[in-house]
Amino acid sequence: MKNLNITNRMLICVLSAVLALSACIGTSENTDAFLVPQPLSSEQSDGSFRITANTVLSIPGEDERTVAEGFANLFTHAGGFTPAVQIGEKGDIRLLKDTTLKAEAYELQVTPKQIDIKASDSRGFFYALQSLRLLLPPSIEGEYSADNRWIIPAVSIKDEPRFGYRGYMLDVSRYFLPKEDVMRMIDCIAMLKINRLHLHLSDDNGWRLEIKKYPRLTEVGAWRVDRGNQPFPDRRNPKRDEPTPVGGFYTQEDMKEIIRYAADRQIEIIPEIDIPAHSNAALAAYPEYACPVVKEFIGVLPGLGGRNAEVIFCAGNDRAYTFLQDVLDEVMTLFPSRYIHLGGDEANKSNWQKCPLCQARIRHERLKDEEALQGYFMGRMADYVRSHGKEVIGWDELTNSQLPEESIILGWQGFGKAALKAAAQGHRFIMAPARVLYLIRYQGPQWFEPTTYFGNNTLKNVYDYEPVQADWKPEYEPLLMGVQACMWTEFCSKPDDVFYLTFPRLAALAETAWVPKGRKDWTTFLKGLDNYLGHLAQKGIVTAHSMYNIQHSIHPTAEGKLAVSLECERPDVEVRYTTDGSQPNASSTLYKEIILADKDITIKAATFANGEQMGELLVLPLAWNRATAKPLSGTPQAADIVVNGLRGSLKQTDFEWYTGDLGKDYSLTIDLQQTESFDQCTVGCVTNYGMAVHKPRRVIVEVSDDNQTFKEIGRLEYADSDIFQEGNFIEDLTVATPGQKGRYVRFTLDTPGNCPDNHVRPGQPSRVYIDEIIIN
Repeated sequence: MKNLNITNRMLICVLSAVLALSACIGTSENTDAFLVPQPLSSEQSDGSFRITANTVLSIPGEDERTVAEGFANLFTHAGGFTPAVQIGEKGDIRLLKDTTLKAEAYELQVTPKQIDIKASDSRGFFYALQSLRLLLPPSIEGEYSADNRWIIPAVSIKDEPRFGYRGYMLDVSRYFLPKEDVMRMIDCIAMLKINRLHLHLSDDNGWRLEIKKYPRLTEVGAWRVDRGNQPFPDRRNPKRDEPTPVGGFYTQEDMKEIIRYAADRQIEIIPEIDIPAHSNAALAAYPEYACPVVKEFIGVLPGLGGRNAEVIFCAGNDRAYTFLQDVLDEVMTLFPSRYIHLGGDEANKSNWQKCPLCQARIRHERLKDEEALQGYFMGRMADYVRSHGKEVIGWDELTNSQLPEESIILGWQGFGKAALKAAAQGHRFIMAPARVLYLIRYQGPQWFEPTTYFGNNTLKNVYDYEPVQADWKPEYEPLLMGVQACMWTEFCSKPDDVFYLTFPRLAALAETAWVPKGRKDWTTFLKGLDNYLGHLAQKGIVTAHSMYNIQHSIHPTAEGKLAVSLECERPDVEVRYTTDGSQPNASSTLYKEIILADKDITIKAATFANGEQMGELLVLPLAWNRATAKPLSGTPQAADIVVNGLRGSLKQTDFEWYTGDLGKDYSLTIDLQQTESFDQCTVGCVTNYGMAVHKPRRVIVEVSDDNQTFKEIGRLEYADSDIFQEGNFIEDLTVATPGQKGRYVRFTLDTPGNCPDNHVRPGQPSRVYIDEIIIN
């Protein structure tokens, strides 16, 4: 994440949090009861309860001591005292067993004199105490004694979760998150009543768990080469004997500590050992378990890996199964979770197709093809896990062949619909759609965000997600266990990066996981979110404030003007702007309707609340040329961004870049609406090497008076050495056309074709992205 200085970003985030909280949290106490996730029912009354050094928590038995002491210990540093915890019914905060309540449900009654909590199990008591925690002033999270009156508003709450599975996946393979930071993350997600932490412990980029029988898994597999500040997709593969200083792993003692810490916070840790693919780190340590046709060096990959990522476990080698069973023996002994995640995603079968052992396995087992061979592989490993009393979870590619018996499918591709193929066969499933719940995607207007890839999954996108769709068959919903957000860490280089991408979006996922369908309210959620973010700020957690930034949209009108739309997903802020080059402030023009422009203009805009700027400054310099706001013929409406007067950023998914039909040649014809003379025609394009985005092989410019018969007036042609350059940069490709005239100007762009063998994406189709056509 290269775009923001992390110290400045932290300062901005903390200050913004304080500003956002000012409406609902006083300097010393919280007088409103706004929570995230929103309770099933909540009724606030007059008065408040104060926690002091004399406050006593009473518990029904030893089973509740851990959760009660966890709450009491919050006051040790922040308050300078620790409330006593004792067994019995005499106390100021009473935990009372009520076996009529559902598992995880609770009832909370706060009066000025006493707090009563009812639940049937420790989980219910824990969630009630997390609600109390969030009703306290955020300074309760501080490391130093605060001069606060520890006030909780009088309120009556009845609460229970919608789903039993409320998950967060943390990828510690691409970026190794140290043990202490994993525990910080656990504390943060526990406040949101998340109850499953799926740890992605192995991948091509690192093996993160000590396996005593196979020490090279961490001696070799936990370490990769250093590619400096190169983005993940740009990194070239390691060479033999190249130093591997980057990485880390958890000893089994480390993991036991993490598991205990999570269990105390009612979180079950689910380990994932990803097989048969995403296995370069394991095979770098033990290459004998790859297919024998693999002759090249196998190393821990620093990036996507290109063709090296096709190296996976050999499905025809019985010793590979024995190896994995030995690994799983230690994993199953170490993790008390009932679930073991076996991956099963993105397995390229190219080596299986050539491998004599794999082909012999196909014949011996009478399998149809390599896809069926993966079904055999995953079924065999799943049977082993099930024989040890555990349940298997796998990614939704498992639905491409025979599903392992009783397996649980995690739906991730697109909107996760592949999981319904499993549901149709009676399998349970969890929804974690990449298009909505992958936190690696941009979480706000991309001009302000650290670099990642793909499109946007904003806070509002995550919040609006409803897993149960209207077209589902009735039998599917009972099989839905819950939902999960996934934090992939390809673009993380420090712990703060992981927290920045996770929060606040995970709070929106928690809302969906907890609140009944149709009961969510965006305005109420934001008030609870501001409160929660205030608590995280006191803990020193870096969070994104992308929700305060402005997303722009600029499109030509039929009248030849540019219509500029400005939008912020927070409804409780004002968008104010200027057009005279000055910085906007709280007194600048209030954005109420689309801004129309018909000449060079620079629009500057920002969001404001209570007189303070909340988001980043948006600057839109609109520059006019003969093509600006002119109509296009024979192209989709989406193409009009190439004549909207605004240049794109280095992020090719920022909504200012036109992609045509990805990977194919395309043409654009601009109607100048009268015969014009011009001397040059320019196409702006971006190179993003790691994403196979490159300039065209050929640019041809033609003119016509009738939009029927065209005459070529210039062209540019490029060789591979010009096209497939490394880096991320913008170029203007200019065709000189001195003295040319015409009404219709057609631009044809030929894609370069597949990336060459020395590319990080060898053999994959390249793509051409353009942001603006300029005719002068």
